[in-house]
Amino acid sequence: MLRIFTDFDGPIMDVSERYYRVYQFCLEQIKRPDQPISVLSKEEFWKLKRSRVPERQIGILSGLDEAQAPEFSQLRRDTVHTLPYLVHDKPVPGAIATLEKLHRANVDLAIMTMRRTRELEIPFKDHNLQRFFKTDRCYCLPNDYIKTGDVKDKPLLMERALKELSPATENWAIGDTEADIIAAKTNNVHAIGVLSGIRDRAQLEQYNPDFIVANLTDAIALIEKQSSLPLVG
Repeated sequence: MLRIFTDFDGPIMDVSERYYRVYQFCLEQIKRPDQPISVLSKEEFWKLKRSRVPERQIGILSGLDEAQAPEFSQLRRDTVHTLPYLVHDKPVPGAIATLEKLHRANVDLAIMTMRRTRELEIPFKDHNLQRFFKTDRCYCLPNDYIKTGDVKDKPLLMERALKELSPATENWAIGDTEADIIAAKTNNVHAIGVLSGIRDRAQLEQYNPDFIVANLTDAIALIEKQSSLPLVG
């Protein structure tokens, strides 16, 4: 049996608009009434985020001073995963068609995400994504979970999934961050990094995934070539 774990944000959902709107909101909240600021374009902002420029530095590049930067960074962390902003996430082009292909092929497909349950329910409902994932294949965090850090939490989540699920002949993991790669490699799962999310190629390469491709569609095409269990459907 072929099993594929996929992260949600990055491979399936484009979160760039949410992050950009939160950036704009935080700038407006933190700046002084008479303070001139320079709002980055979405392209400029997202390039900085994908290369892991610190939040404080993004604030300073936008016109905030050194004293305001920590407050800007904290407000961003407090806001970016709140429910009002999650509605701005949209499916990555081609992702739904690829999920439909996997569904037809009866691939054992599992979500592996650092979203909390309530944060996953919104896009599932808005984009009818729950049809692709069995309830016992949705690995996310409880609503009351206190995160210690994605690179610590995600390997534990994958370890739990591999213990709970029946053994598979091959396990593959698709994700857009270092946490996805570390989780896969820690648990001896093939790791594919995708460039449709919040990390650029230079960042992903530091963690030595088995492959780096553009998006979920390309990841599945690669698995079809590499796997001893080719997809059908």
